Amino acid sequence: MALVGRRDGRNFGYRRQLSYAGLQALRDLFGGGHYGTVKAHSDRWQAFVRWCRSDDGPRFNDARQIDRQTLLDYAVHLRHQVEQGELAIATAQNRLSSVNRTMAALRGDQYVKVPSPSKALGMRRTSVRCSVPQGQDREQVTRIVYVLCEHQQPRAAAIVQLARTTGMRLREAILADLPRLKREAEHYGKINIQDGTKGGRGGAIAPRWIREDDHIRDALKYAEQTSPDDSRNLLAPNESYLDFQQGIVRPARDILHQHNLKGFHELRAAYACERYEQITQHLAPINGGSCYQLDPHLDQKARAQISHELGHGRTDVVSAYIGGRA
Repeated sequence: MALVGRRDGRNFGYRRQLSYAGLQALRDLFGGGHYGTVKAHSDRWQAFVRWCRSDDGPRFNDARQIDRQTLLDYAVHLRHQVEQGELAIATAQNRLSSVNRTMAALRGDQYVKVPSPSKALGMRRTSVRCSVPQGQDREQVTRIVYVLCEHQQPRAAAIVQLARTTGMRLREAILADLPRLKREAEHYGKINIQDGTKGGRGGAIAPRWIREDDHIRDALKYAEQTSPDDSRNLLAPNESYLDFQQGIVRPARDILHQHNLKGFHELRAAYACERYEQITQHLAPINGGSCYQLDPHLDQKARAQISHELGHGRTDVVSAYIGGRA
């Protein structure tokens, strides 16, 4: 139900329940597109709504009742969850940011928001990885691929292999131009990740070459075999990216969780750790390596190379994958 006319009435004209109103306002805000963004904001908004309805919350079910103090009280609730180890700092900040965005969509203005989620929480998020990446063990990845195939999920198995062997993001693995990559591997001995990239980094503007090896060759061969007829990637010609997310990716995530893999993104971190060891001949910092103390220049060189291969523009981001320099 799109908003019609003035923002009068329950939930600023979106009526119904607070949870549903927030989703509809976000859909209007993003013009019916940006499905992933809307889904992320909506999921975090639902967490806020559950708090609002709880005994710990204000028991609201109408966005008109929500003011800035409500959001600050929610920030206190989130801070307590972080302190209890129930929530990561980054997750708490993202939840506050999404509440800000959803309230703006509902109200049509910026009057009710938390100006700085990080200050409201009294915490700074860290981009340095503190846990060893899952998926570094190739035997574990092979088992996951086997189970996915047993569950009639060959395309999800292809994503797992592409992410682990090349460091591709989920979207990049789904939209990868498989015939082109295979041709590049055969002609140049390396592949250029260009499809589905983040932040407009595709095309000749930001070439992202990765040297081919047996693992990459096998992953590309398998992905091409599972690619639907008349398609150059993992999407069928009549299949939308959203349909693929809902029908393939979401059920596959449940299987990953059952086999001790938090998600596809962990495989990028596993790839990064492996590349760090290949380049420096030292374990990645998160795995106990101490290359930075022994050879800071080599450590920096490795981080720059991995940053390039993962499609990032800054070397400091690599700490989120392989650990810091301490």
